[in-house]
Amino acid sequence: ESKSSCSTYPIYHNLTCINDVSADSSAEFPDRASMMEVRLQAQEDEITLLKSSLADALRRIRLHDQLLPLLKQQLIAGRLISHNIKTIDNSLVQHLWDALEQARSMETPPHNPQDPQGSTANVSVPDTTGHPQRSCVHALMNQSCFGSMRGTCTILGKSHRCWIRLESGEFVGQVNTLGSLSWQSIKMFIRGRPITMYIPSNIQNYEDLKMEPPSERLELDWVYGYRGRDCRANLYFLPTGEAVYFIACVIVLYHINNRTQRHYRKHTDCVRCLTLHPDKVRVASGQTAGVDKDGKPLQPCVHIWDSTSLVTLQQIAFLCVIDDSNEHMLSVWDCNKGTKHAEIKSTNEAVFAVEFNPSDSTNIITCGKSHVYFWTLSAGQFTKKQGIFGKYKKPKFIQCFVFSLTGDVLTGDSEGNILTWGKSAADIKTLGKGAKETFQIMRQTRAHEGSVFTLCTLQGGALLSGGGKDRKIIRWSADLAPERECEIPEKFGAVRTIADVDGEELLVGTTRNAVLRGTFSDGFVAIVQGHVDEMWGLATHPSQNIFLTCGHDRQVCLWNTEEHKLDWCISLEEYGLCADFCPNGSVVSVGLSTGRWMVLDLLTREVVSESTDGNEQLSVMRYSPDGSFLAVGSHDNFIYIYNVTESGRRYTRFGKCNGHSSFITHLDWSKDGKYIMSNSGDYEILYWDIAAGCKLLRNRFESKDREWASYTCVLGFHVMGVWLEGSDGTDINALCRSHSERVVAVADDFCKVHLFQYPCPKPKAPSHKYEGHGSHVTNVCFTHSDSHLLSMGGKDMCILQWKVIGGGGMVDSRERLASGSSTSTSSPEPATS
Repeated sequence: ESKSSCSTYPIYHNLTCINDVSADSSAEFPDRASMMEVRLQAQEDEITLLKSSLADALRRIRLHDQLLPLLKQQLIAGRLISHNIKTIDNSLVQHLWDALEQARSMETPPHNPQDPQGSTANVSVPDTTGHPQRSCVHALMNQSCFGSMRGTCTILGKSHRCWIRLESGEFVGQVNTLGSLSWQSIKMFIRGRPITMYIPSNIQNYEDLKMEPPSERLELDWVYGYRGRDCRANLYFLPTGEAVYFIACVIVLYHINNRTQRHYRKHTDCVRCLTLHPDKVRVASGQTAGVDKDGKPLQPCVHIWDSTSLVTLQQIAFLCVIDDSNEHMLSVWDCNKGTKHAEIKSTNEAVFAVEFNPSDSTNIITCGKSHVYFWTLSAGQFTKKQGIFGKYKKPKFIQCFVFSLTGDVLTGDSEGNILTWGKSAADIKTLGKGAKETFQIMRQTRAHEGSVFTLCTLQGGALLSGGGKDRKIIRWSADLAPERECEIPEKFGAVRTIADVDGEELLVGTTRNAVLRGTFSDGFVAIVQGHVDEMWGLATHPSQNIFLTCGHDRQVCLWNTEEHKLDWCISLEEYGLCADFCPNGSVVSVGLSTGRWMVLDLLTREVVSESTDGNEQLSVMRYSPDGSFLAVGSHDNFIYIYNVTESGRRYTRFGKCNGHSSFITHLDWSKDGKYIMSNSGDYEILYWDIAAGCKLLRNRFESKDREWASYTCVLGFHVMGVWLEGSDGTDINALCRSHSERVVAVADDFCKVHLFQYPCPKPKAPSHKYEGHGSHVTNVCFTHSDSHLLSMGGKDMCILQWKVIGGGGMVDSRERLASGSSTSTSSPEPATS
């Protein structure tokens, strides 16, 4: 027996993992459909990569064919080596030029910033041990081959190092002739494709850089959203004055008067079901069966925890659970012992609810698609009786049920009826002596137009019902006579679940992911709101504590990070996928799924400007630092540039950046507002001179020291360390550097948010890792003061607001790089936290 003080008999409670199936829905396998969509998208990505890789390979072959004859001609002509060479081995000369030829055939060499025509390459040099004297090689490179540039290779026998240095004194590369190489450019590989990263000039010893986790950390501050779209019975009111509900992997305890939140965060995957113990303190919550990092399925699990201390417990005598497998296994667990007491296959149809009978703890009721089952548990074995509909029409779905004070079972169904079930004596005359008692419908009460989604009993025997299609909440007397009713606003959707606060005030969860608070007399207002479909667009205001989100639900929402509320929301005709605030803070631009984009006034919410670029979705909107330009990145492979005037209210086309071989994913402006760095879907990094007419800078080496106003590009030297070994290129969806340039936040495809030191240019850089999302994290963004970080889930429709804590003294990122590269020895890599 239970040791609980609230009862002298074993305490039973229930939990079921359910999916929403409305009366009008014919799609019974949404997860399977979504899996097929993901697989199709992956195949499309593979095709895009193959096309871009083929184009890149053809470009390299053409370059090799053009340069090879020229290099051979230079060697034959004898113009390679000047006459002032004192002593040098011919094999060394041949080795140098072979290396130059190989490097040149693989990639366009870096240019001299003073001479756009010039170029050079890193080379390896054989061992020159035994040549203590200093030897110099002056290589005069012909204009037709390498441009008008003079270079010097100096070999020092004592230090065994070779430097490639321009005559202007600019350092290009360094080679230790005993085998150690200090690179001026390094390569990272994604899906086998090499990506060259050029090391900034202030780094002298790249291999000596130390990567450490940042001193800053994140602490979950607020959770925006509620999961009502596809879950049921997931909103309860606690004696502490808190509403308890879930979204993503977080269970939120929201104090409805103080407007504060606490969070239970022991779950590692999406929470799908929730129930409250009769003592109103203990809570059981179940999470979905996810997969590990290798794609192997994991087991679903249930947590039992104390709502006052948020400590995980196992103090409920028995817990009833139904999983979401094809057989919908019904199991009863002895939580004190941690063992399974009984288990049975319930049905192949969808199951929506399970409950112990409060007056008979050996009886369990389940309901779902076209069924109500009455189970008896005895000696670890289940026996099942099906509810008999008899003369009444059998509904497609039994959505919910409760127990009346008389012990009857009341069900709500997809026909809009409340059915009263009771025991019927065995029909011995018809069925003979072996006949057993049955459960039949005693009464049918017409309640709602459309489905009855939820039922809630009140003290004294009164009943509340919530409708789907009619969006009504009706109060019924104990004998099911209607007493009062009200209708919730259409913008919040249908009634999903109801929680009683004090007999008069109610909490209502809706199908459009809102929690309402109110009464029959005063109506209802939203205290929790969220998106209802996948989100991608996220932008923070340049000077205020507000941020904007948009997604596949066609909604654009403006949120307040201080008051933790939704300021306003407007509906669009198309998906919103990206957004950015104008630096003056008065307007915000939103990119849509059709190539159209619009500019909204924050105060009036009116569209002040709109335009269309191509007919494919837009992936990034970015204003220049002074707000004079707007860059629009599209899936048609172009970046469209607009002149911005009249405080962000007038836009005229300035030019178009043409050069990417795949869709644009990210872009950033330089601090002087003249250049753009961009990434594409085939892992390409390109640089653009906007002031010169959107000209592509073909020599990426020229941009290695350029400073960027923001850093959201996921590919670049300064963020190379955020990529895990073996990443496929889609593992990181977004990143954002803080305004202080101390840390970079990363949104990955595995439901995690990472915080790295900035810059982090070395592989396997350590980070702080944070859980909470139940889906791929689509975007991250710091607030204007770096006090908070916003992260956005995709399918989990959840926005998490993290407080940035710690940090200590302010050290400039350039100073950190310079100081890190000046050390003489390399320390071991710290472990990832």
